[in-house]
Amino acid sequence: MAASSTDNASHEQEDHGTHMSSETDRPVKSGGSHTAQGGSHAILHDHHFDWVALLRNTVLVLVLLLMLWLAFNVRLPSIDTLHGQIASWGWAAWLVFIGTYAVVAITPIPVTVMAITAGLLFGFVEGTLLSVIGVLIGCWSAYWIARGLGRETIAKLLGSRYRTVEQHLDQAGFQAVMTLRLLPGFPYWPVNYGSGAFGVRQRDFLLASVFSVIPGQISLVAIGNFISDPNVLNGIIVGLGWAAVIVLTIWAYRRWKAAQDD
Repeated sequence: MAASSTDNASHEQEDHGTHMSSETDRPVKSGGSHTAQGGSHAILHDHHFDWVALLRNTVLVLVLLLMLWLAFNVRLPSIDTLHGQIASWGWAAWLVFIGTYAVVAITPIPVTVMAITAGLLFGFVEGTLLSVIGVLIGCWSAYWIARGLGRETIAKLLGSRYRTVEQHLDQAGFQAVMTLRLLPGFPYWPVNYGSGAFGVRQRDFLLASVFSVIPGQISLVAIGNFISDPNVLNGIIVGLGWAAVIVLTIWAYRRWKAAQDD
């Protein structure tokens, strides 16, 4: 009887130990499952595909191919002929160009093409005026579109540029907008949408855009004007325009950096 009691006690201890072991194992398995799920979510997040960048690059490639096809298959009119046609349209040509430029500024299409075209078709003074008006209308429109869509939608739209825009524009103002506007190679459209999404004040956005857009447009329109009429004076204007852009870029960056440090 004593041996039987001892055996029963040992069996109960073994069963209890087995039960405890199985209970102990459950959280481990559950934790591993959660870890695996978290890892899979992280992987999916890291490999999020940038559809906006793909669309933008596809459009640019298609436009390039179209331009190449036109260059080899269509006899384009001379610059003098284009100037004569535009002059015959009068103010309607201004409105068409401003409207087209505003639409381009809303999209990811680079505004560089429009500014150079303005110098090519309208000359330096007239082309600069039309370019500044068109790009500011487009930038302001994109700002209010972003205010309506909200931050989450704009984050998806910006894609890979979201972090850069967030770092500069979140709770920022005049200096941040101006710095991004003047950064070489940084397009206008992320600044427009980011400013609206991150709550940059309209006054700061417009003032910074005016001060930073004007030298940039002058430098680009000057290139188009120089292509249309290459001479020493137009070459000097190109050099002065780009010198102004560089000086303003350095100034704006230092002002923004000082504000960040404070």
